[in-house]
Amino acid sequence: EGNEPGDFTKITYRELLHKVCQFANILRSQGVKKGDRVSIYLPMILELVIAMLACARIGALHSVVFAGFSADSLCERIIDCGCSLLIT
Repeated sequence: EGNEPGDFTKITYRELLHKVCQFANILRSQGVKKGDRVSIYLPMILELVIAMLACARIGALHSVVFAGFSADSLCERIIDCGCSLLIT
């Protein structure tokens, strides 16, 4: 469910697994590996969940920064966690 009351998406577990595996492969192709840190800067959408699960699937640590934060706040969080990739 999104931020708005009527904003939602339905997806099956099979579809979710397929999308998570696809995105995990994309992360691997970008050089992300187990133990790497990834920041995720997205609103409350399905892709946020997919990115989080894909990071967990390959063993990368993820830090979620919701899209309402300012650029300065995002920058501070990226530096603090020492991330190697930002997903937007």
